[in-house]
Amino acid sequence: MARCNAHYYATRNPLGTAGDFTTAPEISQMFGELLGASLADAWTRAGQPPVRIVELGPGRGTLMADMLRVLRRAGCDAPVHFVETSPTLRAAQARAVPDAAWHDDLAQVPDDRALLLVANEFFDALPVRQFERTPAGWRERTVAHDGTRFAPALGAVPVDILVPPALADAATGGVFETSPASTAIVAEIGARLRANGGAALIVDYGHVGPVTGDTLQGVRAHAFADPFDTPGEVDLTCHVDFSALAHAAGVTAQGPVGQGAFLTALGIAARAERLGGQEAALARLTDADAMGSLFKVLGLIAYWPRLAGFDV
Repeated sequence: MARCNAHYYATRNPLGTAGDFTTAPEISQMFGELLGASLADAWTRAGQPPVRIVELGPGRGTLMADMLRVLRRAGCDAPVHFVETSPTLRAAQARAVPDAAWHDDLAQVPDDRALLLVANEFFDALPVRQFERTPAGWRERTVAHDGTRFAPALGAVPVDILVPPALADAATGGVFETSPASTAIVAEIGARLRANGGAALIVDYGHVGPVTGDTLQGVRAHAFADPFDTPGEVDLTCHVDFSALAHAAGVTAQGPVGQGAFLTALGIAARAERLGGQEAALARLTDADAMGSLFKVLGLIAYWPRLAGFDV
């Protein structure tokens, strides 16, 4: 999954109607403005300390451009840092936010100030390990090649010790997913927050675990695709376990709450009315049968006031 997505994102701009999928910032400016408002409010109430603004996986830079309108208006003129490895997407981000600095990973961002961090649909693209319950116990799912195509297979080594006790007796065929890459990154975010203070917003689709379910999927041309067909040419994602992220961060966690509830608490309805012509975008971002429930928001803070948007 890591190798496939590394090739996929390095060789194309997958966003928008001409690409493979559309994210919330591409739907309406309201999304980025309200995330920026939540962070700007926390920064103001924290006393406006020196900060660095960081986005993980910034897409085309749309989200940050919308956030910055609010942050700059609030007086936050902090430098912007993008964690992005795709040359294609870096070029698009440079057009949206020309003054940004780019890094291959979070470790390259200077660790000398408080952090204002956002990650929207970043963690779902990170690789997972899958474990399947068999009559003989839990086994890790692997990837095999039958001479014609790639396909899932099962390892022979028992991995019961790697499965949460709550799922030990899951039904045969049940699948448990874990993402060591995700927990490592969020642990690094937490360490940054503990060192210098700040706040982070993580938005993605997922669940509060541990749960069972095979959520690996491929997306191409705005439709589901076989994850094992044409590897490297489709976007591979899995649902995010927000409980695992909150635990790994090791700081104060808020939520997760549904994206719809979060945006509603921040006043998206009033913003939509003021902008006009936002009815379809408002419904798509907040309705339970669209992005409102499956997509969730997790807030992380250390030493700072609680983030707005989570009292729902």
